[in-house]
Amino acid sequence: MNIIIALLIFTVIVVLHELGHFLLAKKNGVGVTEFSVGMGPRLFTIVKTEQGMTFKLVPSQKYCESREDWQNHTWYSWKLLPIGGSCMMVGEDEENDSKDAFQNASIWGRIAILAAGPFFNFLSAFVFSVILIGCIGYNPAIVTYVSPNSSAAEAGIKEGDRITKINNKKITIGSDCSIYLSLHDVGDKPLSVKYVTKDGKKKEAKVDPNYSYYRLGYSYTPSSTNQASVSSVEENSPMDKAGVKVGDVITSINGTKLNSVEDLANYLEANPLTEKDVVLTYERDGKEKEVTVKPFYATIKSLQFSTAKREKGNIFQIVRYGGSEIRFWIESTVKSLGMMIHGKVSKDDVSGVVGIVDMIGSTVDASPTVADVMLNLLNIAIFLSANLGVMNLLPFPALDGGRLVFLFIELLRGKPVDREKEGIVHLIGIVLLMVLMVFVTYNDIARIISGR
Repeated sequence: MNIIIALLIFTVIVVLHELGHFLLAKKNGVGVTEFSVGMGPRLFTIVKTEQGMTFKLVPSQKYCESREDWQNHTWYSWKLLPIGGSCMMVGEDEENDSKDAFQNASIWGRIAILAAGPFFNFLSAFVFSVILIGCIGYNPAIVTYVSPNSSAAEAGIKEGDRITKINNKKITIGSDCSIYLSLHDVGDKPLSVKYVTKDGKKKEAKVDPNYSYYRLGYSYTPSSTNQASVSSVEENSPMDKAGVKVGDVITSINGTKLNSVEDLANYLEANPLTEKDVVLTYERDGKEKEVTVKPFYATIKSLQFSTAKREKGNIFQIVRYGGSEIRFWIESTVKSLGMMIHGKVSKDDVSGVVGIVDMIGSTVDASPTVADVMLNLLNIAIFLSANLGVMNLLPFPALDGGRLVFLFIELLRGKPVDREKEGIVHLIGIVLLMVLMVFVTYNDIARIISGR
């Protein structure tokens, strides 16, 4: 079931990408021979001709391969394997004298067609974000918890303050704070944190990123019912050894009943962890289990505050923060790629289709309710859409970005690059992408088997 869900999400995202190419091709007078959902053999096809629409169940091999039968026709196909989709245009990869061939469109028309795929990914991610924020609210980077006796607490940051900048990096949403240290090499220098207090005063604090404290090795976020749901568990941490998993809902700590995520935050603020054992009760699949965990002392890079609060907003706030969410994911993807190039990201941090399927499966299994499942999958769809858009804009042969490079060269030269030479470059790109895909897939499988 998890595999089916993952394939459906991936297919929807890819089809939306191809839909961008399709619509702009039609807009610029470029013929589309086939628009398909899935890969492999055709199950059925609707053929649009000048005479009307014709439904064909499993078209004959001969009919499929006859190039003459494609002329002036658009095939809308559903294929056997529910993985991705495609938009095949007239003269896209071969010489074609037809007036509706891709290469015969204007230079700006061709640029628009190629750019439309990534643009539709960003647009769909924005729509998904608006839906998500409309359901659970937006996250305006308001502090919900400050670690006791931390540098942030000593600097004066308090619950209810709204973070506006970290080291001159503008902060719009809570996610900007949550992964700031992951995307920026801050070293040991104090962080400049600018914020606005509850009463509207603008302040600045210096926060030491090195934070030493007793911890259990987990993080939590509000569930759909605003309970403290475990969002991550560090490998070999006390929580991991105790059997706590992502999606478990913490219902009590040291005998104190927890009815909300705020209850847990308030308890930890009033009762900082020490070397003493902690008794936790958590709920999984409607059953409660009690575990005893022993905190460990460690020094980590941390802002020492969290910004998990979400607020319901009007349509203008929903749209605004929906745009901020997309900006965040695009920026995070670009920075992650930069870190990969500079060797700051290991191969274990890179995932392909298998890794994505595993991630989606884990998310589904960890979601306590159907509502949580839908919201978490929507969040994954936002992430994947933004990633696909960025990746396709990379100036790499065979990708949309690589093809755009050749069009910009044509724009500067006043004439196109020899199509045969361009084809060779894209062929090399396809081979390299396939090699990369094999490597990433092998790495995903090895990581899953080893439990990393």
